[in-house]
Amino acid sequence: MAARQVRLGNYIAYGSNDFLGAGAMSIITAWIIFFYTTYCGLTAAEAGLIFVAARLLDAFFSPVIGYISDYFHHTQLGKKFGRRRFFILLSIPLLPSFALMWVEGQTFWYYLITYCFFELVYAMEIIPYETLAAEMSPNYKTKAIFAGARIICGQIANIAALFLPAVIVGYLGGEGNAETFLYLGALFSVFFVFVAVAVYLFTWERPREDIEHMLRPAGGLFSKLVQLFRDLWATLRIRAFRLHLGMYLGGYISQDVLNPVLSYFIAFALGGTVVTMSVINLPMAIAQLVSVVLTIWLALRIHPAPSYRIAVILFGLGVIGLLSLYAAGVRDLTWYIVAVIVAGLGRGALNYIPWNVYNYMPDVDEIVTGRRREGAFAGVMTFVRKLMQSIAVFIVTQILDASGLIPGKNVQQPQSVLDAVVLLMGVGTLGILAFGFFVSTRFRLNRDTHAVLMTEIDRFKSSDRAEPAVESRRVVEDLTGWRYEQLWGRGRRP
Repeated sequence: MAARQVRLGNYIAYGSNDFLGAGAMSIITAWIIFFYTTYCGLTAAEAGLIFVAARLLDAFFSPVIGYISDYFHHTQLGKKFGRRRFFILLSIPLLPSFALMWVEGQTFWYYLITYCFFELVYAMEIIPYETLAAEMSPNYKTKAIFAGARIICGQIANIAALFLPAVIVGYLGGEGNAETFLYLGALFSVFFVFVAVAVYLFTWERPREDIEHMLRPAGGLFSKLVQLFRDLWATLRIRAFRLHLGMYLGGYISQDVLNPVLSYFIAFALGGTVVTMSVINLPMAIAQLVSVVLTIWLALRIHPAPSYRIAVILFGLGVIGLLSLYAAGVRDLTWYIVAVIVAGLGRGALNYIPWNVYNYMPDVDEIVTGRRREGAFAGVMTFVRKLMQSIAVFIVTQILDASGLIPGKNVQQPQSVLDAVVLLMGVGTLGILAFGFFVSTRFRLNRDTHAVLMTEIDRFKSSDRAEPAVESRRVVEDLTGWRYEQLWGRGRRP
């Protein structure tokens, strides 16, 4: 069956889902630890425990959703609503649970349960969604535009997440209180429902005849669970995917370390309020949006890995600028805004490039296995990301707690807290960025090598047994990490 034509409305509908994907995570990573410790009376250790518990639950739930969606087309519900889009539809009435996370004056267990519940709903919607770009088109450029549309919408959501608190404070009066975040959560909940409906209505999945050969795993529950973790582990045997994960984690975990401590840096080191945080964060978010637009063009011309290294350098320079200004005793916000703009130019590219590259991972896997496992790759990406994010945030919050962070509003924090924040920004963020930079020097999937890959896949599908060109063999073996003779399921299946 010929591929369906992708129109502007499809790009917009697909991209809009990152108002949920990135929007929810932007609010949570930027504000949740600060909200818990400032307005809810929780210690940094308790806030970190909630964050880690929710992310670990999501980390293990996400691969399960991805695996189930890979084979859900065999069920009656999957045949009627789609193996991916059924889960998106199911999540729609549950997405407003996001607002429940931002209610002041509740217990530790209330915040734990509401956060964990939303993480499960989030995974149920986002994991099937992440497979759709690869399902809707096999074209390299089309997939890049899908990724661009998604990240552009995500950056707009990020701007809103950072800017709206200042608007809400202006509406409510004062310097900011817990109601600021409740209104923020309620507004975004409305957006979440709207975009999930748009995704369901204006996206599609791979034709059923292309996936009918993917038989449902036989056996009982235990054997299916064994097969699940076998499939998930197998994705890590694809060389390009392992390198991709390294770049993904280098770009995202470095931001996970920076996001919670940046709020404390502004609040304590610069004597800022919620409004001050928004004033400083907004230019960075706008710079991220501009960066994504530029990186869509850049990644298609000089390819993803070199673009990634430029992004790492910019983000690193921005963080170094913040720390240098603080060390020099500068308190003029203008200079800090300049530094975060530089950091934002790097962050936007780091957010776009991994999700652009991800869309091609199932193609690399297909030449090895002869199967399409988009769900497995989406699940593993989320699993590894959430697991490492949990570890990173747990370490950050424990360090803050050990440094003597005092919960509550308008509290004078000891110097040890500021020292810990500076240490985390410097050693943590910059160290993880350096790791991602190193990994990117070994990553070679780009427009040209992807074209070679797709040509070889077509040769396998047509049962062409002619000896491949020397360059084609080299490219495919570098991307897959497998000898050519083992491809298309002829070797030990990963």
